[in-house]
Amino acid sequence: MAVLERIISIIMPVFIIVGAGYLYARLRGDSARADMTTMNRVSMEVFCPLLVFTALSGRDFDLTSNAVLILAGFLISLGSGLLAWPMARMLGYDTRSFVPPMMYNNCGNMGLPLALFAFGAAGLPAMIALFMACNLVFFSVGITILESGRGNRKGSPLAFLASPMMLSMIAGIGFSLSGLAVPAPLFGAMKMMGDASIPLMLFALGIRMLDVSFRCWKIGLQGAAFCPLAGLAVARLLDVFLTLTAQQRGLMYLFAALPPAVFCFIMAEHYQQEPDRVAAIVLLGNLASLLFVPLGLWMGMQT
Repeated sequence: MAVLERIISIIMPVFIIVGAGYLYARLRGDSARADMTTMNRVSMEVFCPLLVFTALSGRDFDLTSNAVLILAGFLISLGSGLLAWPMARMLGYDTRSFVPPMMYNNCGNMGLPLALFAFGAAGLPAMIALFMACNLVFFSVGITILESGRGNRKGSPLAFLASPMMLSMIAGIGFSLSGLAVPAPLFGAMKMMGDASIPLMLFALGIRMLDVSFRCWKIGLQGAAFCPLAGLAVARLLDVFLTLTAQQRGLMYLFAALPPAVFCFIMAEHYQQEPDRVAAIVLLGNLASLLFVPLGLWMGMQT
């Protein structure tokens, strides 16, 4: 019961902020959408990269001790995408809309506090390692999927490495490996800006919900169920082959059970890739986490 109460306490603020965005859009109308277009770009290019950098370069993160978990997170994210591809084709959905949200789960603003609650302070660095692996898959494979079939795509296939998110990840890993520390005042300012990305993304999701029609609820429900189920299926397979401590095993299953991240909607909005459908997947997926996160925690406790 305590775990369920904690999950609810994490999820409820998410829906309150989404609801505030929806009410704002109802009051402001089309001008709200125009206002958020610029803010979404700022979030993607400034605030979200700072969130990633401060998570990876902070004192709580140790790259070497979590190498196996990084591999597990990488394979879960990639495996979920591989499973989602034929599912999207079978259901008649655009793979660019359905597959990326299945690969990028809410390991940031939901996974980190859940890891802290379930496993204590020692669980936080491990979840950051999983967060890094998930980002690596999404900003390489996921972005490639989003950009596929678009005639305006140019340049090297490694161009994704120059994106703000990837640069922030590379810089964060560099600071972690080198032992360098960002001066405290600067790090504090960067962390404040990074933390601002979470409510901004949720608020933007609420504004987009104004455009969600009933036809989107079907893909929303299917995506909400498929994301954690695919992740847990891959995690179960990895559990057979990887040598994990009890804590790492529990964190792997928790990570696998998380819903699609709100950032998937921001990227869909940026690429104009059916953002209304992706918004439904994200919103219903986070609601469904009340069921799937306890399932993941339970699976992680089994011997």
